[in-house]
Amino acid sequence: MGNLTSHSLISVIMPVYNGEPYLTEAIDSVLGQTYQSLELIIILDSRSTDRSEEIARSYPSNVACYIQKSVGLSAARNDGIDLARGEFFAFLDCDDIWMLNKLELQMAAFARDPELDMVFGHVRQFYSPEIEDEVRKKWTYAAEIMPAHIASAILVRRESFFRVGLFEPKLHFGDFIDWYPRAVERGLKGHMLSEILFRRRIHFNNIGIREREHQSDYVYAIKSLLDRRRKAQSNQK
Repeated sequence: MGNLTSHSLISVIMPVYNGEPYLTEAIDSVLGQTYQSLELIIILDSRSTDRSEEIARSYPSNVACYIQKSVGLSAARNDGIDLARGEFFAFLDCDDIWMLNKLELQMAAFARDPELDMVFGHVRQFYSPEIEDEVRKKWTYAAEIMPAHIASAILVRRESFFRVGLFEPKLHFGDFIDWYPRAVERGLKGHMLSEILFRRRIHFNNIGIREREHQSDYVYAIKSLLDRRRKAQSNQK
C-alpha cells in the first residue's frame, strides 16, 4: 500500500441517462468536495434525449464527458473505469448528491488504516421535491438513514478494485449487488464510517422504476453469489 497524500487522484465515474433534472446538482456535489484531487468522468448513455450532454460539457476541463460504448449501468461504469487515471475509484449516480466532505472523510480513513481496500458510509434517502404528498404515502423505502454498501457510497483503491474485477456487463442494474460479495470473497478489507456520505433521491425516474424489465438482474446477481458459495463449499470437502 502506497503512502497517501492530498494529491492522490480519485477518479469519480458518473453514468448518465436523461439526467437533466438533477445532473447539475450531482456534478456540483463532486466538484465542491473538500478533497480536490479528483477527475470526474461522465459516461453518457447514447439513448439520452434531453440536455444531459450539453450540461456535462459546460463544465471545466476536469470534467470529461464520453458517449457510452454499450447499453446498461454496469457497462457505463466499466467504460469509465477504462478511462480512469486515479489511484482510487468512486461512483455517483446522476440523480444523487454527495456530502461535500465525503471524499475527505474516506481518505482520512485510508490514512488511519493503510490496510484498507474500500471505505463506505451512511446514506440519507429523501423524496425529490416534485413528488407530491399523496404519491409519497403510496411509496415505501428503507430507513431514512442507513449504512450503505452501495456504489455511490464506496471509495476503493484501484489495485483492490481490479483484484475483484469489473462490474458484470450482463447486468443493467444490481451490478454492485454482484460486485460487493465478490470483493468480500477475495478478502478485501472494508470499513463503514458512521457519517452520512451521500443523499439518495427517490423520484419517478429511479432506475429500478425505469427499467422494471431488467429486475431479473437482481435474481442473477444473487444466484451467482449462491453458486460461488456452493462451489467453494464443495471444494473444501
